[in-house]
Amino acid sequence: EVQLVESGGGSVQAGGSLRLSCTASGFTFHDSDMGWYRQAPGNECEFVSTISSDGSTYFSQSVKGRFTISQDNAKNPVYLQMNSLKPEDTAVYYCDRSPGSCRGQGTQVTVPS
Repeated sequence: EVQLVESGGGSVQAGGSLRLSCTASGFTFHDSDMGWYRQAPGNECEFVSTISSDGSTYFSQSVKGRFTISQDNAKNPVYLQMNSLKPEDTAVYYCDRSPGSCRGQGTQVTVPS
């Protein structure tokens, strides 16, 4: 059974930083494109970032320049480093194989306005 577990969320002041982690069981990240997605209350699931198996990275316009995605190797977590956080970044963040969606437990990120 494939399981992805997100962690690292929390509440942080605007301008602050958080690093989210995604660990997997039941499969390895090797040869898998991985992505981060988020969903704010009342909103649809939104693409945030992906990292391809070849290391290529992609970001939504709303987070480009502020977020980075990384993975050290096929067995390590996939990270989402979030800097210069804004209130509009408040959401539950999910990791999934790309293309993916907002499913699973997720981790809450709150940036009070």
